[in-house]
Amino acid sequence: MNGEKKVLKFFEMAGISKEIHRFSGSTHNSELAAVCLNVETGQIVKTILFMADAFPLVVAISGDRRVDMKKVRALGLGKKIRLAGPEDVTAHTGFAVGAVSPVSLPSGLPVYLDRSLRRFDMIYPAAGETNNMFSTTFDELLALTGGTETDLSRDDD
Repeated sequence: MNGEKKVLKFFEMAGISKEIHRFSGSTHNSELAAVCLNVETGQIVKTILFMADAFPLVVAISGDRRVDMKKVRALGLGKKIRLAGPEDVTAHTGFAVGAVSPVSLPSGLPVYLDRSLRRFDMIYPAAGETNNMFSTTFDELLALTGGTETDLSRDDD
């Protein structure tokens, strides 16, 4: 099942009707996605997989912010924190790099939503492919992911 179908099935199972925005060009990074949607880069949700020792975790952060590795380490999930490689991303999320949706992730994979996303009424995460997204609010995304709201962005952003 492709990524978009997994995301649509997730919404169907949750009883939510969501429109998936599809584009002819790539939306695999925040800047490209913002141009396609004609929104601010900060409204794009970057969904990033990290490895805390051998333990995977997901951080969803505003497209104009960078993750502070010290803050991720402070979560206490492991001593060595690193950005996951492409193989880890696919193995632990079921999505390709640039297409990771914060919804429809495997059970037990912790999701942390950075407060930087609260600056916007509407935000846009990936919908399972490198050329699609869906619109949501911070609170809805928090509920859909079962995630934890926290501050993980660098203070110099």
